Amino acid sequence: MSRALASAGLAALAALLGCGSSAGGAAPDASHAVRDAGAERGHERDAAQHAPVDATVRASDAGAHHDAGGRSDVRSVGRDAGIDAPAPGPCPSGMVYIAADAGVAPYCMDTWEAYVVELDDAGVEHAHSPYDVVDGLTVRAKTAPHVVPQGYISQVEATAACNLAGKRLCSEDEFHLGCQGPDSSNYYPYGGETDIPGYCNEGKGSYVEMLFGSDPSTWTYDDFNDPRLNEIDGGLAPTQSYPHCRSPFGLYDCMGNLHEWGSDPADSEGHGRFRGGFYGDAEENGPGCLYVTSAHELAYHDYSTGFRCCADAKNED
Repeated sequence: MSRALASAGLAALAALLGCGSSAGGAAPDASHAVRDAGAERGHERDAAQHAPVDATVRASDAGAHHDAGGRSDVRSVGRDAGIDAPAPGPCPSGMVYIAADAGVAPYCMDTWEAYVVELDDAGVEHAHSPYDVVDGLTVRAKTAPHVVPQGYISQVEATAACNLAGKRLCSEDEFHLGCQGPDSSNYYPYGGETDIPGYCNEGKGSYVEMLFGSDPSTWTYDDFNDPRLNEIDGGLAPTQSYPHCRSPFGLYDCMGNLHEWGSDPADSEGHGRFRGGFYGDAEENGPGCLYVTSAHELAYHDYSTGFRCCADAKNED
């Protein structure tokens, strides 16, 4: 995506929020609606976030290295211990079957937020760091527990990644049903209308100012895509690190951790939708499962944008 397009999108969000942006294209923290709103709520960190990370993707793997600045760069991605294998029943392994409900046809939904692997010209899979932008790469979506999920991805790239896995992005109705369960009065994946601090990975505020200062007018699109943002301790967590953040269907992290791009087509302003909030905030644009951001074009990405895939359930007749 061009810098001009990115600047235009960020400037539009600045106007929406009543925050200024400089003529040079600097912008407010566009990854969520109100900067640091979650931090002020004083949410405690879930102790489970420090659970051991699966060997599938972690900075301590043999394939990881550190650059000159000390940043760990995940490069070693092993097989998914059966997650990718064909499964009996209506859904592939690693997905949950969700029966028809309120006009939503039966479908399958990834149990965990996605990570990706790169494909070369021969279709061979290679590791991709979840801290690196996906722009211009051919990647396939994967899903597994205890894996660092992929941020820094646009709706365009997420759509392609799901398609290469034989899946697709989830619709608005599919996301809501998967997150809330069959009771639409639930605002949160763990049930009810009350946010319980520490149950999901959210409410930690903007991490951009930790690296780039507290003046939003100086922040740039490149800043929002800095790989170091999601490596700050206590921020992005491996999948299933928060055991209470489990929906009635057994889906993890539909609220918080990373925003999840939906399949929504571009609206009249060219904007898509991502849902569920991220580790910085999952309340300001709606509570938990109802959180939605509509300020960005389909090619937008930053440290907070992730995804998970859905699929049509197989007919077993």
